[in-house]
Amino acid sequence: MSIHQNLNHIKSQLPKHVALVAVTKTKPISDIMEAYNAGQRVFGENKIQEMVEKYAQLPKEIEWHMIGHVQRNKVKYMASFVSLIHGVDNFKLLKEINKQAQKHNRRINCLMQIKIASEESKFGMTQNEASSILQSEAFSELKHIKIIGVMGMATFTNNKAQIKEEFQLLKLTFDELKTISTNNCELKTISMGMSDYYHLAIDCGSTMIRVGSSIFGERNY
Repeated sequence: MSIHQNLNHIKSQLPKHVALVAVTKTKPISDIMEAYNAGQRVFGENKIQEMVEKYAQLPKEIEWHMIGHVQRNKVKYMASFVSLIHGVDNFKLLKEINKQAQKHNRRINCLMQIKIASEESKFGMTQNEASSILQSEAFSELKHIKIIGVMGMATFTNNKAQIKEEFQLLKLTFDELKTISTNNCELKTISMGMSDYYHLAIDCGSTMIRVGSSIFGERNY
């Protein structure tokens, strides 16, 4: 199946309220343009450098999402154009995003990355950590960011019951945090579910899925 066909197939199965982020890491410009020409406008990258290079070469109406782990010293390279940063896992990073967004007179949307996986290697904060940040005075002073939801990465396993449990944990966390509403926090997005388990993620409450290999084929390394 072509990229165009794959995209249409996935989109035809998605409920209206679920957004699709096409994950383009390691994929060439030609593949991204094929998806763009098929109507896809939201693309996700794991590495800031790669996203910056692609941004320069592709149509400017594309919405770029940073879905990988973010190093603070690299935020400045994407601050002028990034639409949504999924992996915000600490307050220092939020402060840096705010600082760089201010330089471009922008307000950057962010998701709090919640640790739902059992693996040590996965990044993220606990519900309590997220809650105390969102209710802190220091957070209320950040005028150039807005927290619009949560993101989580399930454990890399074939155990469907475990993955379901982790997805449900993220939904529960979202529901708890949703009661916090401030000038720079209004939760509406739950970003969870990738190529293998996005149907399960949607059943568990996901409103945004991150799909790469099911659209573009296996990654090129």
